[in-house]
Amino acid sequence: MPELPEVESTRRGLEREVVGHTIATAVVRDRRLRWPVPTELPRKLARREIRGVRRRAKYLLIEVGTGTVLVHLGMSGSLRLLDASTAPRPHDHIDLVLDDGRCVRYHDPRRFGCWLWIDSEPSRHRLLAHLGPEPLGPAFDGAWLHERLRGRTAPIKTLLMDSRIVAGVGNIYANEALFIAGIDPRRAGGRVARGRIDRLVCAIRQVLSVALEAGGTTLRDYARTDGAAGEFASRLDMYGRDGEPCPRCATPIAKTILAQRTTWFCRRCQR
Repeated sequence: MPELPEVESTRRGLEREVVGHTIATAVVRDRRLRWPVPTELPRKLARREIRGVRRRAKYLLIEVGTGTVLVHLGMSGSLRLLDASTAPRPHDHIDLVLDDGRCVRYHDPRRFGCWLWIDSEPSRHRLLAHLGPEPLGPAFDGAWLHERLRGRTAPIKTLLMDSRIVAGVGNIYANEALFIAGIDPRRAGGRVARGRIDRLVCAIRQVLSVALEAGGTTLRDYARTDGAAGEFASRLDMYGRDGEPCPRCATPIAKTILAQRTTWFCRRCQR
């Protein structure tokens, strides 16, 4: 699944290329995404100027004059900038055709993503209203996380992936941040001391920032809007490396399942 750095890389590419352009038309080839694409979406978007592209957690918010398109890439979605005359491939479900002959094309083989229309304040939308602070924003710090974890018995990794606690820390980056911070992902969240929580917050910021600089992590389907692959995968210490030597102590990396998500960790370095 595209995670926060991948979505932010996509946002930056879109912002640079499409803001200020007018949507000539919107083409919806298949409405059957996670939720049906609104039938009125092409009418809402036709002849509207794109005024901004924002991100909240893993959601993209494409702002036009009369409202906002909320986009989630789901498990396998991607957005590409192409010449509008480029023949669509299978699973190319939506085009935003721009005034300069290009289009923003949405590709999603599994159809777990979404395109929804918001005509009011986006922060009040049901998919966004419950979200915790951004992990790279000023509201997310050790004090916040320590308070939200107080008394919790669920594994710390599971809690990091709860968007009500912090918005957008997915499986890849939770694994990597816990390794950097030296915290066992199986440890109950409420049993992690405040000092270690501070180190964890720093580790989350570090790993997300480095991933952003690298353009994200390409594992299967993700690519930036220009078609280039994110390059962070080569820097992963834990994710997907079960049985390989820990980069710190050479102990074989262990693998387990937490809340139905595969988890990698070092039994010696992470306590």
